[in-house]
Amino acid sequence: MAFCVGAAAVALIAPATLRADEFRTPAVSALRVDWRAALDQLRGEIGTQPAIASRFTFTGVDPSRRSDLPPALVQLNAITSALFTGISQSAVPVLLPFDTASWLATDGATDSATLARYQQGFRPAEMFDAGPAGYDALFALEPGAGDDMPARIFAEPVEVQITGSLLTYDLDDPRADTSAPVLAFAARFPGLRRFIREGYLRYAFTRFGVAYVVSIQCLDSTPRRKRLACREAYPVAERFLKALRVVGGMPAPPLPDRATGIAERPVTPSPDFTYRPSGDIIANSGSRNQGGRPDPTAYSQIRFPLAQAPAYIHSQSSRLRRAERQRSGADEPSGPYAYPWRDNFCEGRSFGVGQCPAGRGHQGQDIRPGACLPGSEDCDPRQQAVVAVRDGMLIRSPRQQAATLQVNSATEHIRFRYMHMDPRRMDRDGVLNGRRVAEGEPIGVVSNYLDRPNGTTRHLHFDVQLFTPDGWLWVNPYVTLISAYERLIGGHGSEIGREQPTAPALAKSDAPGSAEN
Repeated sequence: MAFCVGAAAVALIAPATLRADEFRTPAVSALRVDWRAALDQLRGEIGTQPAIASRFTFTGVDPSRRSDLPPALVQLNAITSALFTGISQSAVPVLLPFDTASWLATDGATDSATLARYQQGFRPAEMFDAGPAGYDALFALEPGAGDDMPARIFAEPVEVQITGSLLTYDLDDPRADTSAPVLAFAARFPGLRRFIREGYLRYAFTRFGVAYVVSIQCLDSTPRRKRLACREAYPVAERFLKALRVVGGMPAPPLPDRATGIAERPVTPSPDFTYRPSGDIIANSGSRNQGGRPDPTAYSQIRFPLAQAPAYIHSQSSRLRRAERQRSGADEPSGPYAYPWRDNFCEGRSFGVGQCPAGRGHQGQDIRPGACLPGSEDCDPRQQAVVAVRDGMLIRSPRQQAATLQVNSATEHIRFRYMHMDPRRMDRDGVLNGRRVAEGEPIGVVSNYLDRPNGTTRHLHFDVQLFTPDGWLWVNPYVTLISAYERLIGGHGSEIGREQPTAPALAKSDAPGSAEN
């Protein structure tokens, strides 16, 4: 009986040359799961409790066939699904900081205090999402939880995310391989890598043929009461890693690799929608006065994040727009309420963004809604709706100003983040961890919140993250938004002004930081 579904995915075919105005789809590699290794690990973990181990059956089955499911996994999923809804939908072995055997050996209670006892002090899962691509989960550790944890300055619970995925996006990634091995975990997690990237401490490893990444958002700086320093995050992440156990998942048919191709767009020309090329940011507006980076990829076929047109993508910096107007010697060519759109993904910020020439950038795109159209009786300019771009699950804790929508399907493992909506309103409307939403469903209104009301201009910051062997990384959503807007208005836009110099070589530094988004 062969339990291993297959070897690592083969390399994808290189894309064909694109015409100037064509968009491409992303390339994705599909991994293969070694379910024999997962079952062996499960058997060893529950074997410490003989009375519990006798409740599981490991023999007489062939899990390489979906029709002949391994009883031990079916039995495990039946137990843990009470805590992690839909866990059997994960097509990869689910590793979580949960000791199933010890929990069952006592009372199996589901109150927070009991669960924390069997989760090394971590609170019950804030979010758990499982599907054909794998799973994602979010846990939190309260200050002072755990007898062996060092003191820290940061006064809030530390949120820890874990992702296990069959799908990894094949990015042109100039900042890969910046990690270091973690010798203390070499025996338990061979090949474990630790690194700080794009504002997150990350621990990446491969187990059962699957890519797993544990991550904590932090600053690579001195500790502060309101911002977690990465040095404070190390012991939290390593406590999480030590507690990981197999708690569920189910074999599924292998997924195919996907080579890059030509993205579909409307055929009918739009009479007025125009946009500048990807990477054509305002001159010298990038970090270290560098430019943008052309990226013709439409990373997903999404619904546009604002409920209605018109909408405009431009820099929100009046200083930059004023300087651009002075340099051109003419009226502002792309004001905040006008076409053509202009890329601002690599505009200067202190955020680490590996896809930008200087290694720092904006992370996403700023979108302004247009004025109410003539005859729009139900349009309130201060109540313009923000909607879900796909069916998916929300990731957002109370009081946070950002909401993330995650898609987990047989073809995608991708995230979309929305910023600057009022956190009090999002709390009131239930835009919180674990809520499932449908494409087009309202999730908020365009606002101007940045740490406080009126902290920025009234706009929506929208960004895209893909799962890679280094975890979730930001990519430029500009072309994704152009194609989504074309579908919203039912017309093919026109690219103008393609005099784009070759992007300079990417810098090696990638220090995370914080600045206005």
